Amino acid sequence: MDFILLLLLLLASVGTFAQIEVIPYVPQVTDQEFKGKITASTFALAPPNCIFNSLVNTTDEIWLVVTFANATSSFKNPTDPQEIPLYENLRSTLAYMTMKSTVSQYPCDKAKSGSVLRVGNESTCKSDGGLTPCNGLLPSPGPYRVKFLAMDSKGTKAETRWSGPITLKKAQTWQAVDTWPGRRSGDMIVITVILSVLCGVVTLGFLSTVCYECFKLWRNSPPETVEQRHQDPFQTSHYDTHHIPPTPPVRPPAPVDITTSS
Repeated sequence: MDFILLLLLLLASVGTFAQIEVIPYVPQVTDQEFKGKITASTFALAPPNCIFNSLVNTTDEIWLVVTFANATSSFKNPTDPQEIPLYENLRSTLAYMTMKSTVSQYPCDKAKSGSVLRVGNESTCKSDGGLTPCNGLLPSPGPYRVKFLAMDSKGTKAETRWSGPITLKKAQTWQAVDTWPGRRSGDMIVITVILSVLCGVVTLGFLSTVCYECFKLWRNSPPETVEQRHQDPFQTSHYDTHHIPPTPPVRPPAPVDITTSS
């Protein structure tokens, strides 16, 4: 009896695993050439266009699973939406699911093949109990591995294979920045020398102009006389307030002859 029960459980589990379709698609970093494809906290994935179209319904959810490279074996596909690991618990669960979407967002239209999925695109995460799946910054260089999976109301329905390890760039500390001028490029050295010479020429021209103008003012000023040099600066000038002509002298009266009159 126990053997029959064990066999039934084994068959049920095999049937359950058989329901999960494994798609032979390996997620990878986009092959487009642009700056910032891989940074210290993000990386850009090629979207899984036209991968789930024949396997899922329009109402099914497509998720991106992000794990540390050494934690893929311990990750279990959720059988219920309540089991979806959150970004906020990455340190303890070593995995999280993000970028919830539908099959309509990954169409087979080749015109939209230029788009990318930026993992770690959100600098802050809303604290809403996991209602909004966060796509927060990745906390370390990793390496990380990712896969896509599709879920319906009963759990995981289809999934892709795991990607290869993706290692982020390491941020360089300011102490490690090389400031030795001998390791600068030749173009930078030439530009620095030219700018220095131009600054020196402009400064020299400005000083020459100032000296020339001062010399012109000194040369065109009237010469100072000896009297002006020895003049008492505190001596006041003498001047008349009113111009009055001098009075002519009055002629004396004529003398009187006493003899003639008697």
